[in-house]
Amino acid sequence: MQSLKDLLIEEMQDLLHAETQLVAALPKMAKAAHDPKLKTAFQNHLEETKVHVERLKQGFELLGAKAKAKPCKAMLGLVEEGKETIEEGKEKDESAADLALIVAAQKVEHYEMSGYGSLHSFAEQLGEKKVAKLLAQTLSEEEKADSLLGKISPPLMKRAMSGDMAMAAAE
Repeated sequence: MQSLKDLLIEEMQDLLHAETQLVAALPKMAKAAHDPKLKTAFQNHLEETKVHVERLKQGFELLGAKAKAKPCKAMLGLVEEGKETIEEGKEKDESAADLALIVAAQKVEHYEMSGYGSLHSFAEQLGEKKVAKLLAQTLSEEEKADSLLGKISPPLMKRAMSGDMAMAAAE
């Protein structure tokens, strides 16, 4: 059982590093967003992400472990992709740039959802009900953030498509 608890702690350390990286990356995403709803979604998720960090710290405390981050190479890569998306977006139509930001953000959300989902299941199976509840709360918020990004996307797609059609007609 101890090795499974150690695995839970190790994976939580990975998520702690991931969330900490997002606290730094989300303001840049919000600044790069053109659509007001997308900008607000990033700003609101930044505040949620700060809470996610605190919840992870509470989880470590409940498990009697030190809240130390373990480098999350996956999130390092996703954040780097996000930086590239911001840079490349400067050369794109605003709607297309925002759609690219949504793609980058949803990749992050899906990574987080898989992590929190797995760890929630581990914590439940280990009988760590309070930790499982904290992880479930965060998982739910990550799912809502992903869903919101999905709802912001269609109007942006319509705008981008109408812009493409206008450009094609002008040619």
